[in-house]
Amino acid sequence: MFLARSLFKMSSHNPLLRLEQRAAEADQIIEYLKQQVLLLKEKASVQASVREEKKLMVENAKLKNDIEELKKQLLEKEKKRGVPSVAMPLGDNSVECISKPSAPSGPAPSASPAAAVQSPPPKDESKKKKPEKKGGEKAEKKPAAPSQEDAKVDVSRLDLRVGRIITAEKHPDADSLYVEQVDVGEASPRTVVSGLVKHIPLDQMQNRMAVLLCNLKPAKMRGVVSQAMVMCASSPDKVEILDPPSGSVPGDRLTFQGFPGEPDKELNPKKKVWEQIQPDLRTDGQFVATYKGSAFEVAGKGVCKAQTMSNSGIK
Repeated sequence: MFLARSLFKMSSHNPLLRLEQRAAEADQIIEYLKQQVLLLKEKASVQASVREEKKLMVENAKLKNDIEELKKQLLEKEKKRGVPSVAMPLGDNSVECISKPSAPSGPAPSASPAAAVQSPPPKDESKKKKPEKKGGEKAEKKPAAPSQEDAKVDVSRLDLRVGRIITAEKHPDADSLYVEQVDVGEASPRTVVSGLVKHIPLDQMQNRMAVLLCNLKPAKMRGVVSQAMVMCASSPDKVEILDPPSGSVPGDRLTFQGFPGEPDKELNPKKKVWEQIQPDLRTDGQFVATYKGSAFEVAGKGVCKAQTMSNSGIK
């Protein structure tokens, strides 16, 4: 301003110069006022935003308090109705007790969506009622017919067949196991893994007749899947493969007098059928393989025997 006054005095004798100076001063004042207006607008905007945020925070706190109050009122009313409380998880991993209605007893109290508990629809009690016989006696429910797996457990459940061991060789990854190819009367031989290395020489495993259990669930033994089991008379220190009767051919089915029935397609390991039958498999005093005294028999051809082992278990 001092500079402007000095210029005004120096140029007081020149009217044109004086007007230009005043115009320049006016432009400076206008620019300054514009800047002040912008600053005031920004300040007003910030203040309005802060006021709005504070207002929202106050309203939010009030709504939260209202919700908590409604929850308390709902719990009190449910307690008066005798409804038990159930722990309900909240969003912040805490636990809240909410009353669980056992049966509808009038209109539910009004509450906000955050506090409302929906009661299950009433069950139709008439559906639970069982039909009654004449005279007031209740009808008895008939038991379901037992399935094949739940039928009586005896040797007829086992698929025992005559087989011919075509070839046998040492298991590549187990010193005590043989891997055999066995003809059991099917289109192709079955692979069978047997722990017989310590009991029977390899040359006696070639091209020989045997009795095979064919409906065990296939099991992998050291990387080779075994599809049947060679039946043997067995004791702690000796094992002998059972011999079918003379004239038997691969695929001949073994039968047991007094135990008719068809074998399971595959024994369910969970039912432990084999484990229940095996303790009753033994050779008798004449080396004959038996189940509860009934011989392993091929119809019209004879019985299966061990070579030298009498009164021994079979497995």
